[in-house]
Amino acid sequence: MYQDKIVLCACSAYKKKYYFNEDFKNLPEPIQQELKIMCVLFTEDVGGVLALEFDEDGNLYFRVEAEDGDGLFDEIGSALKIKELKKTKAELLNSLELYYKIFFLNEDIGL
Repeated sequence: MYQDKIVLCACSAYKKKYYFNEDFKNLPEPIQQELKIMCVLFTEDVGGVLALEFDEDGNLYFRVEAEDGDGLFDEIGSALKIKELKKTKAELLNSLELYYKIFFLNEDIGL
């Protein structure tokens, strides 16, 4: 196993910063840009901090946090936006999971 969890990328509405894990620098540039756009638009829309993380089994999930007392954070909007992204970006998200399982967890996926 690689680790318990590993951050692929993250974005903060508070610090107005985007983070991309350099361990994934071999991903094609268009995919890196798509992740950046997706994360930045998410935090601009609902606020808070968004991180895309892989768990120990290679599943990609969205982790959203907000600072205590942040009246501008849209919790309901956050959940709806994640649901929308999982639907509209399903191919990208599934491909990222497959990439992680092959190159980081060294799984034989039997293709």
